[in-house]
Amino acid sequence: MEDVLAAMRAAAEPSRLRLLSLCAQGALAVSELVEILGQSQPGVSRHLKLLCDAGLLERFREGAWVFYRLASRGAGGALVRHILAQLSASDTVLARDNARLAGIREVRGQAAEAYFRTNAARWAELRSLHIDEREVECALLALLGDGPVGDLLDVGTGTGRIVEMLGPRARSAEGLDASREMLSVARSRIEAAGLSNCLVRQGDMYHLPYDQGAFDLVTIHQVLHFSEDPGRAIAEAARVLRPGGRVAIVDFAPHSLESLRNEHNHRRLGFTEDEVAGWCLAAGLTAPSTRSLPGKPLTVTLWLAERSSVEPLTSPTLPIPIPVRKGDA
Repeated sequence: MEDVLAAMRAAAEPSRLRLLSLCAQGALAVSELVEILGQSQPGVSRHLKLLCDAGLLERFREGAWVFYRLASRGAGGALVRHILAQLSASDTVLARDNARLAGIREVRGQAAEAYFRTNAARWAELRSLHIDEREVECALLALLGDGPVGDLLDVGTGTGRIVEMLGPRARSAEGLDASREMLSVARSRIEAAGLSNCLVRQGDMYHLPYDQGAFDLVTIHQVLHFSEDPGRAIAEAARVLRPGGRVAIVDFAPHSLESLRNEHNHRRLGFTEDEVAGWCLAAGLTAPSTRSLPGKPLTVTLWLAERSSVEPLTSPTLPIPIPVRKGDA
């Protein structure tokens, strides 16, 4: 009872209620919230700390920036959504806040588009070497099957395309990437799609910032070829799966295009089906089902494995973390 009373006391203040309403619309940085509320940074930070301590907001860091979002789990998450449901859409203060938020999102979207335009030629060159990405997406959807996907994590989310594609079928969806520039693109894309159950954040694929058993589905789309230790990345993905949860991996079959290593920073020139299957088994996953999509000259392979109760056979050594970067349409 004390926890509920503390949460209600934390929400029962005009500025904090405004912060909750704003954070319900997506992850926002402290500087953005300061700009919208028109209050001092120390004052807004104190309000945010109280809301986090009460379990109504969640805080996460992205480089030097700190973002806040509505609590997604626990009693605090349920309570804050009930509180916000009582607010009137015609409230003049909240309407003004939402208009300022729309302006911030517009500026953010313009910056993301500029970054994408700058790098689009490099991604287009890579995409021209394999089958159309739409066919890859269709194959991934077929592999996953119909119906909801539960809680989704997309590792190395890049421009957020997988989150955008699967978000409508997810209870919640998070995209993780090391690049702040790519996260800016992904965040704008998700906001434009109106996916309030989705978010993106900065992180390392070797040290996922989640508890064991947090997700029903983990996707690793065109990421492993950047990895120094793909087995470790798969093992970490398996760790955050619930019993019966699945890992979907999309990457290239073995090839000899050294230009991808030299010009696109690929660490590995593709993977055999057996190689990825071995890493899945070692991570405590079932033997994956696979599908190959031949291209000229690159073949794309899809793997889908399930979390089993078998303990991993090996414990991969910890590599030096490297950035997770990828781009997609």
